This record gives sequence, structure tokens and C-alpha cells, in this order.
Amino acid sequence: MRLTGVSRESGWTGLSVQTTLPNPSTRPGLRLPGRVTLAAGPEDVLVRHIRLGLVTTVEPDDPAAPRRLVQFHHLPIAGRFVVPAGRRRAVDFALPLPWETPVTIFGGVPLLSLRMGLRTEVSVDPDLDQGAMVPVFVHPIPTQQHVLAALDTLGFMIRQSGLQEGGLPGVEHSLPLHQRWGYWVGPLYAGPITELEVIFVTNSAGLEAILWMDRRLALAGITHQSISRFRIWHADAGRRDWVATVDGWIRQAINRHAAAAAHADWSAQIAGSAHVSRHPDEPVHPGYGLGGTAGSAGVGGGGSGGDGT
Repeated sequence: MRLTGVSRESGWTGLSVQTTLPNPSTRPGLRLPGRVTLAAGPEDVLVRHIRLGLVTTVEPDDPAAPRRLVQFHHLPIAGRFVVPAGRRRAVDFALPLPWETPVTIFGGVPLLSLRMGLRTEVSVDPDLDQGAMVPVFVHPIPTQQHVLAALDTLGFMIRQSGLQEGGLPGVEHSLPLHQRWGYWVGPLYAGPITELEVIFVTNSAGLEAILWMDRRLALAGITHQSISRFRIWHADAGRRDWVATVDGWIRQAINRHAAAAAHADWSAQIAGSAHVSRHPDEPVHPGYGLGGTAGSAGVGGGGSGGDGT
């Protein structure tokens, strides 16, 4: 599928900008190939630079504020050059996507309210023509796909996936936003927790899964939240029992969550657990894991993939 975005013609220069993506579907960590074509009007046009940017809408830190458009990744693809009168100039590109690029497609279905576009910025003195945005569809990398599929097998149901502005305390990441996957809790785990959010922080070596658990007692008006973190390598993704791994993560996180709640003062709201600021554990190398020690007796096979914090 080929998608093309065409800007309106500049009234001052007569320059038009067309951005084409031969395949708008991609994954974090890959390169997004395409072409920017500039067409000049009756006069020569001096272009100062061309930059590409990935744009999406995010939820601001202030819950009362409206969602806003954010360019979270940009890269120059051309410097100063002239487009002769009545001629065209094409610039090919292969835009590298950050490993933390948010996912907008899961299971072949677009995630509700998540949209992403590629914006082309052409600087022509004194104008700055941003052109038309071309849709980009980001699919999960295999490691993310395995975790999401395991959650589905364990009975968790996606209720929403959104982008939050800013980062998390003690979590190293490069983008000015992060993606949260909200789930209805699977029947096997209902009771200890009522809500689960999953946040992925990914790089070229592995993936860190952050499990944010919430137990709300609506009648009492109190709540307890806790955060656990797990790391795993991309390299052994195809050799791992992912259902056992994710089940081990969840059981270990629930045990930690319950232990923290047991010593809490339930007359006041608990905003979060202090251990979120601890540096995450190193990924577990292929062939090594915690086995059944991550949860209750009988949980094993494939290891836990890492120790929660």
C-alpha cells in the first residue's frame, strides 16, 4: 500500500511538497523508507533544509487539559539546495524509528484513539512549509507481541491504550512520552488486583515490562498501587514459554503488591510504592531464570524473565 501526502502550493514560492511512503506499516527499531518530491513554480526556489518528524497526540500531565499534538522524533534528510523553475527534485529517505516508538496497531486492528503521522518540514526563506502528514502504522516488535498475546491467553482484556506526556520516576527512556496499555484483569487474578497497566520500555537488546497494579475498594474510598519491573532479551524470544513467563511476572508482582498493602495505613490513600525509583535488574540471559520461584507452587517453565523491583 502506497500513501502520499501533498501540501498546498506556497503562494510566495509556488513550491509544492509531496511525501510518499511505499509501505506505511512498520515496527519500532526499523527504518521507514519513502520519498519527498518538491516541484517548483515559475521561479527557482532555494530550500534551506528538509526535516521529517513523527507526530501523535498525547495526554498532558494535567488531566484537565486537552490532548495535544506532539512531534516526538525528527531528523533532517537534506540541507541547502535549489529547485530550478518548473522542475522537480526528489529526496529519498529511510527514517530510523526509535525503539520506544508507540504501537498503533495490534492484531491487525488499529488501537482506538491512537494515530501517528509523518510530517515533512521544508524551510524556504521566509516560509516554513510543513506539508501534509502521511499516516504511519506501527506494529509491535516480536517481544512486545509475545507479552501482549500471553496476557490475552491469561484472560486479560485490553480496555484502552493511550499515550502519556512525560516519563516515569526512575525509568530511563529517550522519548518525551510513554504508552500505557490498560487491562481488565483476568478472572484467575481478580481479587488481589482490579486494574493492570503495562508499560514497555524497549531498546535494541531487550524489553522492560513495567506492571502497574491497582486495588480499589470503592465502598471504603481507598486504593493501593504498586509497580514491578521485569527485563528480558529479544534474542531468546522464540525459545521462551511466554505464557509461563508472563504468568510468573504477574504472580510475583501480585505477591509484592499484597505484601505492601498488608502493612499499609488503609485510612489514607497510597499514591505509589517507593521501589519504583530503584534501578531495574539486568536482563536474564537465555537459558537462565527463576523457574517456579516467581509465583505460587507449580509456576514454572521458561523462567520469570527477570526479577521485579
